[in-house]
Amino acid sequence: MLDLLITNGLIIDGTGNPGFYGAVGVEGDTVRIFRGDLSGIEATRTIDAADHVISPGFIDMHSHAGLVILSEPEHHPKVRQGITTELIGVDGNSYAPFHDHDDFLDFVALNSGLDGNPPLPGRWSTVEQYLDMFDRKTAVNIAYILGNSPPRIATVGWDDRPATEAEMADMKAIIREAMEEGAVGLSTGLDYPPGGYASTDELVELSELVSDMGGFYHTHVRYRLGDRYLDPFREALEIGVRGSIPVHITHFYQRAPSTGGGQGLISLVEDAADGGQDVTFDSYPYVFGSTRLLIMVPDWTHDGGVGPLKEALASEDARVRLRREMEPRGPSWDNVWLTYFKQPHNHVYEGMSVEAIAAMRNQHPVDAICDLLLEEDLQTCYVSDGANGNTLPAFVSHPLSMVGSDAVLLGDFPSPRTYGCFPVILAEYVREENQMSLPEAIRKMTSFPAQRIGLTDRGILRDGMKADITVFHPGNVQTPATRTEPKQFPIGIEYVIVNGTVVIDGGEHTGALPGRSAGR
Repeated sequence: MLDLLITNGLIIDGTGNPGFYGAVGVEGDTVRIFRGDLSGIEATRTIDAADHVISPGFIDMHSHAGLVILSEPEHHPKVRQGITTELIGVDGNSYAPFHDHDDFLDFVALNSGLDGNPPLPGRWSTVEQYLDMFDRKTAVNIAYILGNSPPRIATVGWDDRPATEAEMADMKAIIREAMEEGAVGLSTGLDYPPGGYASTDELVELSELVSDMGGFYHTHVRYRLGDRYLDPFREALEIGVRGSIPVHITHFYQRAPSTGGGQGLISLVEDAADGGQDVTFDSYPYVFGSTRLLIMVPDWTHDGGVGPLKEALASEDARVRLRREMEPRGPSWDNVWLTYFKQPHNHVYEGMSVEAIAAMRNQHPVDAICDLLLEEDLQTCYVSDGANGNTLPAFVSHPLSMVGSDAVLLGDFPSPRTYGCFPVILAEYVREENQMSLPEAIRKMTSFPAQRIGLTDRGILRDGMKADITVFHPGNVQTPATRTEPKQFPIGIEYVIVNGTVVIDGGEHTGALPGRSAGR
């Protein structure tokens, strides 16, 4: 007796191969595939998927749910998109190991405009303890990549200086232990101090260890490096070559404005791959970027940690320099919209541009940003015009690309990609614009990321694989989320099954929390 049988659907199994009609059975937490006559097959429940596609559950290669999901475990914005597994710990900003609790609290505060600062269900110090927080307590599975910030904080501290030989040895010991406890690789966010203080040589040396342990290098590149066009990505590829490690470039697209075209970026990666380098990337199908507002504040203010940072934000002498150096991460301050205000008197600014807020406060935009960061305890985040929409399809549809939502789950006005990243690919890139075939789009969302992460039992619908399944209507799937009305769930994603448990049932959340720490 099967627990669940999904019949009459077009099975697109995640490999990139054309679909076939059949049935998908669920027995416990594993899959069985049936073709032809189903007589004699019994199931506790049967779902008729006529006119629907049955695919593996989607895998998000760039998730900022590492803290938020622990306080909001039903994870509606993501699981309703058909996502069943997320990679957390990205951008060098992960939350284990932290053996010094004060360092942990400071790091959460520093990064709260990106990953939030929610009430947490408990404490942890090791990777193993952290991953235990997710097992059968969240709606989706979690794969964990170690950010380079925690080992750097534990050894070098919060300062902008090179690691000593002894500190490098200690960092390696921390990384080795983290990977033994379930981390799948090393991530960096080289615009985010203190991890961003790491040199190329430091990252090469750490990557050699990660490679030896079977991991990969997942990087938000150093965008301010050199020509600010190709040089940031050349550094990432250099780390891959010298460290003998697979490289995954995250949120890869042509920035707007940019000093060069999109094809130059794509050719750089293609040439590396053609030369034998193991390199992949992820993209999201929106022009809107989003991260913590603090990213606009130069690195020198962060030297020494949260205390010196707040002192710099409050200092008039420092602000004189900041007014010279700070620039909008977008076309103008009018294209940078703020969200996630905790103070009641600041709620009026939700969704407004920096330019408009500064005018309301009768301040220079930089002074408004500094004051708001201090008033909000660094938590504010923003959305801006980040990508060149004309070249974005070339990145999203590229054979080396998979899907990473980079969704910030904070505020009243998050980027619409938080609610619509995966369905907009199915609706627009596949159905409306024919940028890619449906089997290829599903491969980008399933088996391809599973292969990169190292998840051998997920990402394909095949006998014995884990029962992570998404059922959607290919003609109706769409997302109504927009920049000004982002908090709208997708349409046409009817069923989402995680580890054999139905989490989305007829488009509604069941409240089930069957997620696990994938890959452990």
